[in-house]
Amino acid sequence: MQPRVGFIGLGIMGRHMAHHLLNAGYPLVVYDIVPQAMESVLNAGAQAGSSCKDVAARSEIVISMVPDSPDVEAVALGEDGIIAAARPGLIYIDMSTIAPQTAIKVAEVLGRKGVRCLDAPVSGGEIGARTASLSIMVGGPQDLFEEMLPLFQVMGKTVTYCGMHGAGQTVKACNQIQVALNFVGMAEALVLGAKAGVDPAIILKVLSAGYAQTRVMDVRGPKVIRGEFEPGFKSKFHYKDLNIIMATARDLQVPLPATAIAHELFSALLAAGRGELDHSAVITVLEDLAGVKARTSQPV
Repeated sequence: MQPRVGFIGLGIMGRHMAHHLLNAGYPLVVYDIVPQAMESVLNAGAQAGSSCKDVAARSEIVISMVPDSPDVEAVALGEDGIIAAARPGLIYIDMSTIAPQTAIKVAEVLGRKGVRCLDAPVSGGEIGARTASLSIMVGGPQDLFEEMLPLFQVMGKTVTYCGMHGAGQTVKACNQIQVALNFVGMAEALVLGAKAGVDPAIILKVLSAGYAQTRVMDVRGPKVIRGEFEPGFKSKFHYKDLNIIMATARDLQVPLPATAIAHELFSALLAAGRGELDHSAVITVLEDLAGVKARTSQPV
């Protein structure tokens, strides 16, 4: 029989990940601060938890998928958090994207209670969560990683051990640098071409067939030139990730000049009230500056 899993955080991605675990035969106890977020998973057979503490008390493995570092600290170390039900043998896997130092702190504090921890942030957005094709980056003890590998493989396609506590979050920060710069690069190319009078569908077709091709372009490019920015990953969350990246870079004394520009463009996106849109909507900031819309009337 599969171990009982607690799942905390059933947002855009978490609910899909929880469904995959249920379908794979893992008994599930779930909790979210927004009760409505639990409905689809409860209807599929999960049990409702009343708090993070309650979920931990009723589970052998606890997974969290929440927005930011303070949320993870509240889930793990808060008064009614996992730590209140901590015991030797409990396993805690945080799959949120947070600061590496927070992941290390949580692992150290819970470790003193006998809890074994992994940080395992993911990449792939809502589509990857829905199709169980996430890339999962894992930090923590390698033996625990290997023990949890079958569970990760239920939710993701590429599962990589990155090193000790915090390493998964560091690799995720690197990933978010590249993704942000890919979005900005695609946006600049499309806006420049549109301003010159070239149909963005033509630009996208040509760039997708050559050295400029990226997964960002493949997945979001057609939606961008149709002006569709429904969130697979919200801009406000990528901005949060960029804040983590810039703070980590300052701590490590690593200059990130291109990332700093991307950070400011995402800051402008949020200032324009577009934080709920997909992160591909960063193109709208450049469109506003250039006075042009990179849109197509061609089928894509």
